[in-house]
Amino acid sequence: MKTKKLLLVDDDAFLRDMYAIKFGESKFDVHVAETGHQALTLIGQSPDFDVILLDMVMPGMTGIELITEIKEAFPDMSAKCIVLSNQGQESDVAQAESVGADGYIIKAEAIPTDVVKQVVEIISSKK
Repeated sequence: MKTKKLLLVDDDAFLRDMYAIKFGESKFDVHVAETGHQALTLIGQSPDFDVILLDMVMPGMTGIELITEIKEAFPDMSAKCIVLSNQGQESDVAQAESVGADGYIIKAEAIPTDVVKQVVEIISSKK
């Protein structure tokens, strides 16, 4: 598998660093952003991400708003948008899917190694 380029968007520095390390160990080229606005700037500079892993609750812009913005601003981008959140209500999942999320992982239900596995499965199955 060629190296996949991942953008990790989470305002929690501890979680962002931990997931960046885990994905790096799994041969991902990891880029990080603290907010949705930072993520959009990074995507604008380099739209060749394979996957965007994002939180639902962030300052300034929610995950739903970020996915919506990505789909509108970069309609030709093939990156998979996967939500990684503690917001685990069915309504949260349905809302994310309705705006185009390719997957939804609940942080509390998965250790980082499992998150990496789930992300790999999602990006592998949706070609």
